[in-house]
This record gives sequence, structure tokens and C-alpha cells, in this order.
Amino acid sequence: MNTHAALFPTAYFPSIPLMAAMAQAEVITIETNESFPKQTHRNRCVIPTANGPMTLSVPVLRPNGTHTRTCDIGISYAEKWNVVHWRAIESAYNSSPFFLYYRDEIERILTSRHNSLLQLNEEILRFLLKKIRLERPIEYTTSYLKPGEIEQDFRDRYSYKHPENNPACPQYSQVFGDRYPFDCNVSILDTLFNLGPETKDYLSTISI
Repeated sequence: MNTHAALFPTAYFPSIPLMAAMAQAEVITIETNESFPKQTHRNRCVIPTANGPMTLSVPVLRPNGTHTRTCDIGISYAEKWNVVHWRAIESAYNSSPFFLYYRDEIERILTSRHNSLLQLNEEILRFLLKKIRLERPIEYTTSYLKPGEIEQDFRDRYSYKHPENNPACPQYSQVFGDRYPFDCNVSILDTLFNLGPETKDYLSTISI
């Protein structure tokens, strides 16, 4: 990977492959000027549960309709989605080895109000980098970069809808591994709660 030219989408608790790409970049540059696309990493994540994968989506506000840029995307708090998300995460990972180490900070992030999706996702990313013990500068684009303008473009490379495009991930013990096969197409929360401090080393083993 060319570590000097890597572009990423803003992400709500990034997937394991996306976080691996961020971990292997020298600078994390976030796209902010694209027209906000629906149903992507930008405002949703997936966690494994006792009933199978569950998608958690942040309801967004688009002041300019379908032409709203990512930097202008707001968050709707008309419903208590953040409380629902936290309870789902707590239910899924309460028995995981490292849940108690991170639960309070994640609950605080989720139950706090944020003015924009970018603000929420930046707080999440900074939390993850700190806990994984990765020092990475975070930068934001000032204009839209078209596909092909940058060598390593991860804005839409990894998708929850197309796990076949994800890199292979070494297996580790997951909470519901006794009933479901190992799933790499889930949020980095899964790795953090199950591997804790070993998450950094694990991400370095994924060939992006």
C-alpha cells in the first residue's frame, strides 16, 4: 500500500477491513466533500449478535437533499437511536473479554449529542486510535477528489453488502463463535472487545 496517498470515508465504528487500512496508512485523510451516499460505512456498522449480524444505522439529516455533502450531514435525535445502539452493543458484547475496559467511554460517546455525523465519527475514530495505541494524524479533504485521482481510494472499497471484496482476516474467538462461523465483515468493535490491546497487532496481519 502507498502509505502517502490514502483516502477514506468517514465511518461509524469502521469495519475491521476499513480499520486495518486506516491502521496501515501514515495519514488518515477523510473525504468530506462527496455527495453523501446512503447505506454505507459512513453512518452504519454491523455487529454479530445471538440472532446473527445486526446493522446499526445513525439517522441523518440532509439539508440539501441528495446533494448534501458529507460535511453538512446532521444527525436526527427525534428517536433515541443512540440508546438503542448502546443497548445492542452491550447485549452483544457483555461477555467478551475486554468489554468492561471500553464500555464506559463508548457509552459516553453514544449518549452524547453531536452536531454532525463528521463530529460523531471523528470522536469515535480518535477513541479507537487511542485504545489501539496508534498515532495517526487525521486530515479532511477541502475539495472533492474524483475516483482515480488518488492511488489508494478506500471510500467505497469495502462494503458490508459485498463481503466477497473484503481481504481475508485471520480468525480469533468471537462471542457467538459456537453457533456462527468467523465473521470479518463486522465493526472493529468486535476485535477491540475480543482482543483488546492485541488489536493493533491483529490489524497489521490483514493484507489490504
